[in-house]
Amino acid sequence: MGTLYLVATPIGNLDDISVRALRTLADVPLIAAEDTRSARRLLDHFGVRAARLVSYNDHSKRARLPTLLAALNDGDVAVVSDAGMPGISDPGHDLVVAAVAAGHVVVPIPGASAVVAAVAASGLPSRRFHYLGFLPRQGGPRRAALRSAAQGGDTLVIFESPHRLRGTLADLQAALGDRRIAICRELTKLHEEIWRGSVSAALAHFAEPRGEFTIVVEGGGAASEREGERVEDVVRELRESGTSARTAVAEVARRCAVPRREAYRAWHAGAPED
Repeated sequence: MGTLYLVATPIGNLDDISVRALRTLADVPLIAAEDTRSARRLLDHFGVRAARLVSYNDHSKRARLPTLLAALNDGDVAVVSDAGMPGISDPGHDLVVAAVAAGHVVVPIPGASAVVAAVAASGLPSRRFHYLGFLPRQGGPRRAALRSAAQGGDTLVIFESPHRLRGTLADLQAALGDRRIAICRELTKLHEEIWRGSVSAALAHFAEPRGEFTIVVEGGGAASEREGERVEDVVRELRESGTSARTAVAEVARRCAVPRREAYRAWHAGAPED
């Protein structure tokens, strides 16, 4: 009986792959890849000679599954997705279920994660978060999913494509209000961007979205804790503490979930006269 290895691959920067992952990919007799072209580029980049590489994706999984289970009877198999951990929001999950049911050992080889990276860099509460993956395509079901997830009060994490980002942001505002969010674009890639602010400010900022997005949304619990925290009160508190104008504007925008320009106006409107 062979072992099924779930090998995490980089989400952008190829240097994020682990030594253990490369060793596993070099040792197994068969690698099942969501995209054989991207898998080949990764293997070639590190000089790994795979014994055999086959495709396993949403289009081929039904026909390929019996072949992979038969291969597991004879030896080990590694599965890789396009990026990140196989089995999370991709067809690797079906292979894991089938392998477990057939009595095979399943071993994860952890690595880069867009979810963990985005939550860590967001600046939003990270003790508890709810991963939603890709939301429904239609607006009604999407808003319903958001309202349901928001009932738990945890920070939310969402994957989104560029052509659907603005629709999702509009639905976020309609379903949850103008909460604080962090939008992580092209994580670990050349044009990586981590933007923080309110949902309304994000709609203004991302007028023509490009790239792949991971959205981190403030949970209902955190939003409730800062209810009633008015811009004027925060400005007064920061001015009394001697905070610099640049730091204060950023803090007002963050705590009150207002655009930076509004925080800037509020800070200078309350400046003492010379």
